[in-house]
Amino acid sequence: MGGVETVQEFGDFANIDIDRLLKGAGEQFALMEEFQKKLDSYVGRAQDEHGLVTVEYGQEGVRELDLHPKALRLSSGELADLIKAALKDAARDFQQQIHEAMSATFGDSGDNPMKYLDDPEAAGREIKEAQSAYDRTFDDVMGELNRIRLRMEL
Repeated sequence: MGGVETVQEFGDFANIDIDRLLKGAGEQFALMEEFQKKLDSYVGRAQDEHGLVTVEYGQEGVRELDLHPKALRLSSGELADLIKAALKDAARDFQQQIHEAMSATFGDSGDNPMKYLDDPEAAGREIKEAQSAYDRTFDDVMGELNRIRLRMEL
């Protein structure tokens, strides 16, 4: 069995540039580590239009919730609605900052993990494609191992 047969038997898997693959993975890990270090610095902020409720939102959730003394004159339902709206806006602001930071770190290319938040169906398709590629590679490797086993009469 020559080297050409091995390449044909393993298909594209045999043509993988391992050094390039490892370098790319290392670069991605370094970018993610850089991003993780900055994650605590992002804070979403929001305030209702009358300045009665102010919310700060970070990766751990609500960081600050400030109520102006006038807010306590509202009914519990009105106050709850203001808090929920401000919280939603602060969380949206936080997500926007994260999205912008991810784009700045990873670029707008296919390497940006945030792209899946905007298109979960694309994420599902990529997962299915990766699973199919894994299954094909696994089947190829197992088939080759079985052929080797048969040749060695094990």
